[in-house]
Amino acid sequence: MVFSFFKKPPPERMVAKPAAASPRPAAGDASPSAAADGLTTPSGFSVLSEGAGAIHIQAEGDIDPVESDVEQAAVLYANAQDEAARALLEQAVRVHCQGPGERLWLMLFDLYRLSGQRAPFDALSLEYARAFEKSPPAWSGGGQAAPAKPAAVPPAGAVPFNGELTGDNAAAFAALEQAVDKSPKLRIALGKVKAVDDAGAERLLGVLARARKQGGEIDVDGRDALAALLESRIAAGRREAPGCWLLLLELYQSMGRHAAFEETAIDYAVTFEVSPPSWEPQRAAGPAPAPADGAAVGDDALPAYAPKGELKAERFADLPGFAERQEALVLDFSAVTRIDFVSAGTLVNLLTTIGRQGKRIVVRHPNRLVAELLGVIGLHPVAEIEFARN
Repeated sequence: MVFSFFKKPPPERMVAKPAAASPRPAAGDASPSAAADGLTTPSGFSVLSEGAGAIHIQAEGDIDPVESDVEQAAVLYANAQDEAARALLEQAVRVHCQGPGERLWLMLFDLYRLSGQRAPFDALSLEYARAFEKSPPAWSGGGQAAPAKPAAVPPAGAVPFNGELTGDNAAAFAALEQAVDKSPKLRIALGKVKAVDDAGAERLLGVLARARKQGGEIDVDGRDALAALLESRIAAGRREAPGCWLLLLELYQSMGRHAAFEETAIDYAVTFEVSPPSWEPQRAAGPAPAPADGAAVGDDALPAYAPKGELKAERFADLPGFAERQEALVLDFSAVTRIDFVSAGTLVNLLTTIGRQGKRIVVRHPNRLVAELLGVIGLHPVAEIEFARN
């Protein structure tokens, strides 16, 4: 026999709290703390921290009560305050039992599912069927949400590069050179590289040249992310890190990014007053190989960018390069369990830039808690959301 959680006394209602004794900002201005993090919502909400682990939402004007509860629950979940989000949603579904309130029910279903709470999920299913006179979502999976984004596993046949791409990483370069001597045609996995310096870039260029001299070619897995790292190390007119410049040109060449190659080559020539490398059409290999933790093929056969697990302070460094090669950008969020505010803001900013190119963007199969947070941040004018069918 299943007992409905509606028989329990309601938890204390969470209410919006005003900012502590600070001057009211001028109309249109975000609060200083929110502005610092870029975390203001389209409806005029500001995320305010009042002590460790606390998030409150300050309303500036009238707002629909369903929308208010949706936004508060999404923020709490993004901040890993699962119990507070559950309490708010369990109270909210008692109040909003029809029409737009269904959004709150669907968020609570996903919260139960992600935390492996089958009994309250089933109880909610009975109440949902009575309230909305239709079948509730089906239980799928369960168990605790993935605690963190798993480390990328090198694709089959790839040689892993251990450590950072720096000149003092002698062991990793020695292993790579040995692998090239055995087989000049190979694939190296650079997906875990988070830092690069000029000496490391020059050493990798030497290995690539060595492979070509032996009649082979090295395929680089994770080159979009590596290109983003290199781009952050160079600047036109700054005569520093020539190895980073040349490795970036090499990556643009291998990715077939002709326009980026030509622009960077001109900047390199002006900065260092030397002739840049020439574009070689025969070496433009086209799209990068699918990274183990990135692009995947969706149900409709369109390539999809597919992050996984909990996204915390994620920069999505390889997303612009992936999007550049697609006619329409599909993001498969079916394996994303949570996204924090920083990651959500970064993602929406990137998608806004990509969308200005006239490219269609679809976020496929996010859970409702993630989808609502992305909506709070401002995703809806930029991308379509495609929910999984029950």
